[in-house]
Amino acid sequence: MNRRQSRRILYHRHEPHASGRLRVSDLHEIYWEESGNPKGIPVVALHGGPGGGSSPEMRRFFDPDRYRIFLFDQRGCGRSTPHSELRENTTWDLVADMETLRKHVGVSNWLVFGGSWGSTLALAYAVTHTSRVLGLVLRGIFLVTKAEIDWFYQSGASRLFPDAYDCYVAPIPHEERGDLLHAFHKRLTGSNPRARIDAARAWAQWEGHTLSIKGPLTTPPRFNEDDFVDAFARIECHYFVNGGFFEKDGWLLEQAKLKLGRVPGVIVHGRYDVVTPLSTAWELTKAWPAAQLHVVPDAGHSSMEPGIIDRLVQATDDFADKLGARTKA
Repeated sequence: MNRRQSRRILYHRHEPHASGRLRVSDLHEIYWEESGNPKGIPVVALHGGPGGGSSPEMRRFFDPDRYRIFLFDQRGCGRSTPHSELRENTTWDLVADMETLRKHVGVSNWLVFGGSWGSTLALAYAVTHTSRVLGLVLRGIFLVTKAEIDWFYQSGASRLFPDAYDCYVAPIPHEERGDLLHAFHKRLTGSNPRARIDAARAWAQWEGHTLSIKGPLTTPPRFNEDDFVDAFARIECHYFVNGGFFEKDGWLLEQAKLKLGRVPGVIVHGRYDVVTPLSTAWELTKAWPAAQLHVVPDAGHSSMEPGIIDRLVQATDDFADKLGARTKA
């Protein structure tokens, strides 16, 4: 059984049966992997950040007997190279990489799964290549609007996590704290290696400390690892300074309303998500009537909250039922 006290849990751990490195530009090479049933329903799972890299737990949201599961590390992070590279690293480069990967593995269309920044990239891909999308399963909706960035990186979430916020702003002099995004960007892209890593640690740990409804005690270990935080902070800040590389503020929500139409979707969002507040998911649901919103009453932002896992696994199981699983390999 895949249940515990009526809540669904992650599927069993399983390893990739295929993996490789895909050249996507003269500069960038991305790592990808495939697991599950080679004859199953194709699904691509998109990690967060940007700059977060994929993790083995991402495979476990899908029944490996019914899904053909693809993960990849986005440009500049995880096992993709060059590490922490900002050149040729935009939302539209990543959308193009998804299409390159889809063609490389011989898939005509697939289910798209993503949380936080992964939801942003999933939506950007879906409004651009709608015919390639069987459906969307999204968590912690983030549309890279100025209001969202101001809330988390300037003032808003700071009132709920003042202790973590003081650690976050510590590398920035008081006279520069009126514009924290650009103050961090200056250090994360500067030539001083000590200032760069100090800023990267502070930036990444701020998010790590606020991920869960349980607070800083549940910060994932990788948020204390220098290689991880360098790519995570630099790439995130690069994207956010550039407004997600969208044409204008609010562009993605407008496109979702215009183009998603009857594309089926499930949105899972924690009621107490501090990183990406519920209001964004609420607005997306109003713009995209084919999506079902599930608000988890006892969860924050983390995909590892029990209630979030329950709803996401339920969603992927439901999609497998609707799309029709292939014969087990």
